[in-house]
Amino acid sequence: MARKVNYDSWTREELVKELRRIKEIKYGLVWHRDLPEEKIDILINPDARTPNEMFPNEMFGKPFPILKEAKDKEIYSDKDNPVNLIIEGDNYHSLVVLNFTHQEAIDLIYIDPPYNTGNNDFIYNDKLVDPEDPFRHSKWLSFMERRLKLARLLLKNTGVIFISIDDNELAPLRMLCDEIFSQVNFLATIVLKNKAGAGAKPKALIDVHEYILMYAKDSSLIKSVSVPYDESNTKLFKKKDKHFSIRGPYGTWALGTTSMANRPNLRYPIQYKGENIWPEKQWLWSKGRVDEAIKNDELVFNKMKNGKWSVRFKQYLKDKDGKLRNSTPTTLFEGPYTHEGTRELDSILGNRLFAFPKPVNLIKKLIKFNYDGKENKDAVILDFFAGSGTTGHAVLALNKEDGGNRRFILCTNNENDISTNICYPRIKKAINGYKDTEGKSIVGLGGNLKYYVCDFVEAEPTDRNKRKLVNESTEMLCIRENAFELVRDEGDFKIFKNSNNYLGIIFYEEAIDEFKRAIQKIQGHINTYVFSLGDDPHEIQFTDVKDKVTLCAIPEVILKVYREIFK
Repeated sequence: MARKVNYDSWTREELVKELRRIKEIKYGLVWHRDLPEEKIDILINPDARTPNEMFPNEMFGKPFPILKEAKDKEIYSDKDNPVNLIIEGDNYHSLVVLNFTHQEAIDLIYIDPPYNTGNNDFIYNDKLVDPEDPFRHSKWLSFMERRLKLARLLLKNTGVIFISIDDNELAPLRMLCDEIFSQVNFLATIVLKNKAGAGAKPKALIDVHEYILMYAKDSSLIKSVSVPYDESNTKLFKKKDKHFSIRGPYGTWALGTTSMANRPNLRYPIQYKGENIWPEKQWLWSKGRVDEAIKNDELVFNKMKNGKWSVRFKQYLKDKDGKLRNSTPTTLFEGPYTHEGTRELDSILGNRLFAFPKPVNLIKKLIKFNYDGKENKDAVILDFFAGSGTTGHAVLALNKEDGGNRRFILCTNNENDISTNICYPRIKKAINGYKDTEGKSIVGLGGNLKYYVCDFVEAEPTDRNKRKLVNESTEMLCIRENAFELVRDEGDFKIFKNSNNYLGIIFYEEAIDEFKRAIQKIQGHINTYVFSLGDDPHEIQFTDVKDKVTLCAIPEVILKVYREIFK
């Protein structure tokens, strides 16, 4: 039973706020966001672990998150490959930083958050949430709301997000996502059959499934979703005809349908060998399309023993250009099963270091979704509940399979050393190769990795703190510009490059002239960040090289993002 709220001790301001909240209540999601006794809206980071991470929802004088690179964890297998990221720290802080480095830059987000089952799986305010806690669902929703709001800002307009969940929070999560992403951007609820059966005797029915919610940033930009044919599809294509050399084998499917939909234009006779063949109900195709199929020898006619005709249409494994066809996925996924993910991780790191990791093939399947018939082999993929690192492993495996240049960003805390002892070692072995627990050599998938740890600087808007933020901003700027190769370090300024552009960081105004001399020999454009106590990146001093540089003032370019988040 939910705890009855006692209003006797509330201040006038609190009562007015509560009255306004009640008057604004509409059908849908309502939870205790603002109860003073629970202080749900006071902590920006409700699952914090250290006092300095627990700061009020005001910017003044409080810490801002930054990133510091752990150089000893850097992995480079090929400088021509994309750079992937692991960020260690509370995922709220990681998302704050990513709102500076990757706002509207993420193609796909997959997360597997705590399911709030009451079985010691969800921590809020440094405490495990008890299944009898009357605010159990409110705490979980507050925890998810803050993170999902920041995550939405990271998605490109064409981006999508997948969220794994089970029955404990499916309904609240669906309403929360409708509120954050808008109901019109809901695409599907995928039902995943994740196990063959159950071990313990169930209370009611045997539970063999969970869910994956799928939302678009802007569903109006997505007209269709398809997936490449896999082995389960290709086995249906066994027959050959004159088009085999280009289109491969074909299968056949019934042209007639038993649908009772009122479509008179789909009920007509097909003329074949002097006979008129009528559908039992109606045809799948219009007459014009059928005539074209007959002309191209794409229909198969067979007369059955009862004298009726069977009409089936051909579907080839490849299109007319020889490209493998796609199919429309259904909302029912028959596996992969959870035990496959456990077996995969166990073979890499040993037995039972992480409970119920998702299988690599599940994440690969989601990444391989094509939108409007287009595949994106350069996608940027984020998982901010990274856990054991399955999403990163899936990206590496998929790039190896099809030559893609996808990049991943994994965010995870280091509770019970999950980042340093599970997520990072797994990705390192996946990149470099390893011997599994049975002694078999597994070839590395290749790839590059940088590892960052969340840290903090004070947010009080003093000149001293602005200087500190600039001094600690190098890693964030390198990530924002995807430029990690240091080509010049003069202390007062640094120059980095990637394959296309350069990044310049000027830490002191006095170094501007020396920086301009240094870039004279550089062939290429330079995105340049210049220290300034305001929002002017000293444009006048760059007039003679204005065609060569794009200027931004730091830390103001960072502070604008943080002010919006922490307002």
